[in-house]
This record gives sequence, C-alpha cells and structure tokens, in this order.
Amino acid sequence: MTSSPAPAERSRAHRSPVQLAALIYGAVFLVVGVAGFIPGLTSSYDTMQFAGHHSEAMLLGIFQVSILHNIVHLLYGIAGVLLARTGSAARSYLLWGGAVYLLLWLYGLFIDKESTANFVPLNSADDWLHLFLGVTMIALSFLPRLTRDDTARNRAVRR
Repeated sequence: MTSSPAPAERSRAHRSPVQLAALIYGAVFLVVGVAGFIPGLTSSYDTMQFAGHHSEAMLLGIFQVSILHNIVHLLYGIAGVLLARTGSAARSYLLWGGAVYLLLWLYGLFIDKESTANFVPLNSADDWLHLFLGVTMIALSFLPRLTRDDTARNRAVRR
C-alpha cells in the first residue's frame, strides 16, 4: 500500500516555481505593509502622514513610509498571494509588478525628495530597494510555470 504525501508536500508539488516566488513576494509585502503600522518597527510613528514627503515615519529606521505606502504594500501582498494560484497569473504578477517597481525606482531617482511630487513618500533607501525588487521580480517571472506533476503528466502524454 502506498502512502499519499503529507498535505505540505502535496501543496508544494502542485505549486510551480513561479507560483512559489509570487507567493513568497506576496507574503513579504503583506508583512512589510503590516509592519509599517506597528510603532517600534516604524520609528517616528507619530509623524506618519497619509501621503507626502512630510511623513517622517521610518520602517526599521531606514525606509520612509506613509499610510498610502503601507496600503500599497498590503495591496501588492494580497495580489501576490491571490495571483500565485496559477502559473500564468504568478508570472504576470512578478513581471508587471517588477516593471512597476522599476518605474518607481526611476521616479524616485528623478524627483526632488522635498517636493510635493514625492507623494508616496520615498527616500534613497526606498529607491534602491525598489530597484532590487524590480530586477528580482522580473527575473523570477521567468521561472517555470509548470509543477512537477504537470511536467510528469506531459511526459506521460507524449509517450
């Protein structure tokens, strides 16, 4: 009698590499979005604004955040978790999400940080994190969309 895989093994076997990457990024964005609302993890919490460069709240004392910035992280997290359900949706999330982060990186490089154009708000640490996120998300979007089960099933059909 063969034993069926444990639930954790079963779910991993049914999740492709690109889906796993999207799920991990989604979970991290959710954690970061929540952390931005936690005093202690976010220094100068009492100065947090809804949006704009006047928000002096700093996640982990490094990344400038606002309520809007935290909400965007939460939305990105929710999207990542939901879109990780299929390989093609996960790929789209990583590819287009990464492209948005690269645009945000460029935006952050060229705006005056003390102007009203810095509505998110962004600081230099945010800019370089956005470059990292954009590059890694786009790179990860090229991971395989098929699960091990899909690959084995395709091989069996070809025989």
